[in-house]
Order: sequence, then C-alpha cells, then structure tokens
Amino acid sequence: ALLSLHSQQISWIPLLVLGYLFYLLLGAMVFQLLEKQAETHFRDQFQLEKLKFLQNYTCLDRQALEQFVQVLMEAWKKGVNPEGNSTNPSNWDFSNSFFFAGTVVTTIGYGNLSPSTVAGQIFCVFYALFGVPLNLAFLNQLGKALNAHLLTLERWVQKPGHAQVQLAIFLTTGTLLFLVFPPLVFSYVEGWSYGEGFYFTFITLSTVGFGDYVVGTNPNKHYIPVYRSLTAIWIVFGLAWLALVFNVGADLMERYLQLKWHKSDLSLAEGATTKLEDEPEQPRIHIPS
Repeated sequence: ALLSLHSQQISWIPLLVLGYLFYLLLGAMVFQLLEKQAETHFRDQFQLEKLKFLQNYTCLDRQALEQFVQVLMEAWKKGVNPEGNSTNPSNWDFSNSFFFAGTVVTTIGYGNLSPSTVAGQIFCVFYALFGVPLNLAFLNQLGKALNAHLLTLERWVQKPGHAQVQLAIFLTTGTLLFLVFPPLVFSYVEGWSYGEGFYFTFITLSTVGFGDYVVGTNPNKHYIPVYRSLTAIWIVFGLAWLALVFNVGADLMERYLQLKWHKSDLSLAEGATTKLEDEPEQPRIHIPS
C-alpha cells in the first residue's frame, strides 16, 4: 500500500510541473499581448516630449537633456522623488524607516527605496537574514490564531457541513477587511482610483510588491506621521490572512490533481482487467484496488 501511494505521488508530480510551466507561458503571452503595444506608445510619446522640450528651450542640446534625465533617474533610484523641492519629507524618518523594515522582513521589497550607504546595505543583508525567518514564524503563529475557530482543511474536506459555513465566513470577513475596504482608504488618502487601490492592496499582501504604487510617497500630500506605520501593521495581518487563503488553495489544487491522476490510474487498471477477461487464454493478473 505504501509503495502504491508513493508511486501515485510520483506519477502526478510531472502533471503539476507541466501545468506550472503552461501557466507561466500563458501569463507571458497575455502580458505581452496587453502591455507591449502600450509600452511602444509610451516610449514614442516620451521621445516626442523630449523633442518638444528641445525645440522650446534652444539653449539646451540633446546631450545636456540626456544628462539631466540620468540625474533624474539616479535620484529616483536613491529614493528621492524628482517632484517637489528640498522641503519634501525624509524617506528615512522613523515612520518611513519602520515601513521599510516591514517591507524587508516580509519580502515585499517595493524597490522604490533601498539603502544607499555600504553600512546600510550590509545591515540590510543581515537584518533580512534573521528577520525573514522571524517573520515567517510570526505569521505562522498569527495565522494559527486567525484560524483558531476554524476546523482544519482535512476535516472540512472529509466532513462537509458546518465547517464550510465557517470557512465562508472566514473568507468573506477577510476579503472585506483586507481587500475591499482598504482600497477605499487608499483612494481617499492617495488620490488613486478604487481599481488602483485594489491593485496595490493585492500586490502588497501577496508580497509581489512591484513598487509602482506605494503609500505615503506623494510629495504634494501631507500625511499623518503614523500613516505608514499603521499601513505596515495592516500589511502584517493581511499577509497572515492571505497566506492562509493561498495555503488552502494550494492544498485543494494538490488534492484535485492527485484525485484526477488516481482516477486515471484506476481507469487504466480497469481497462487492463477487462482486456484480460476478454482473453481467457492469457494468465489473469490480480490488480489490487
């Protein structure tokens, strides 16, 4: 029985690998279809704007403009927003530093801000080395606390009923608290549309963290000092909830693949048995159920 179970486990793994690769290829094709043409348009538009700028300011040549663009790019890489002036709030005050520390240990890593000093970079490496496992342990315990009043997934699958209602309440409440209501707050504070706020929310809580949208970075807005710190706390609880959801989804996918593959193996075995019964002259082979 153990050998049969082990062989079934090995047999469905190639199906999972193929499905994973297919999903990546599908995503690549869709993103290319949706984004490549827009990128070309934005690139052409940017070049046109540079030409207009040179025509309006004849004292500049193309090389000087390109050098200034490089200065802007370097400033952006160092976390300095080119908009506004020198009175912009610091990216490294305590509230913003607390937010950055949270993005490090949670592996979100927006990329809009990073240490620029050698000492800061070295500290960041060791801080993440110990902080990431600590964060995983903390999220694990927090997830257990959030899941304290729910039955485990195994009991839910084996004995459907009241546990399904509990799971539905858990998913609905978490969706409202972490995915539906927060974009309303971000839309109001940051001036984003609801779609942009929802996009930021999910990309953050899933730890993808592109960095195209980050809270508290608009130099034209005045934020309360604890705004980003409160956002960091919301992120921690949202990470724990969404991690549970992802774990449930992953477990259900594995069970589904194993079940489909197991049914396929059974159908093949039944087919082989039927064929042997149709040919009585062949020696019968007993196939255990």
